[in-house]
Amino acid sequence: MRLTKFTDVALRVLMRLAVVENEDPPTTREVAATMQVPYTHTAKVVARLQHLGLVEARRGRGGGLSLTGAGRSASIGGIVRKLEGPGDVVECEGATPCPLRSACRLRGALRQAEEAFYASLDPITVDQLVASPTGPVLIGISGIRPAPD
Repeated sequence: MRLTKFTDVALRVLMRLAVVENEDPPTTREVAATMQVPYTHTAKVVARLQHLGLVEARRGRGGGLSLTGAGRSASIGGIVRKLEGPGDVVECEGATPCPLRSACRLRGALRQAEEAFYASLDPITVDQLVASPTGPVLIGISGIRPAPD
């Protein structure tokens, strides 16, 4: 299974915000620059994360992005499921339906493999993703101050 670029960026945004102090939250533009992702794409990702209750965005002076409590403890498997949305790994019913679709075992096997993929991510939280050695590397590459313990 391959994640969309949208989900990839979303997970990296969450990881970056998990290592930032609340006093100096980064802006969407700063996060985009640090991750070398276009601002418009990052803004769409941030809007979706905000809609899911994982990120808080404040405008104006002293504004910026911060991870919510729910965002810190969110399951990576749950986040990926929400961002990737429902759908099969392969398209059996598309514009040219597969002639094997009524008797094929591949679709079921792929669905089972996809669920195993998500299940392996379910116990992992955003906070766990930024535990050492990842957190210090994130801090080092973006020039941010570490979050208090």
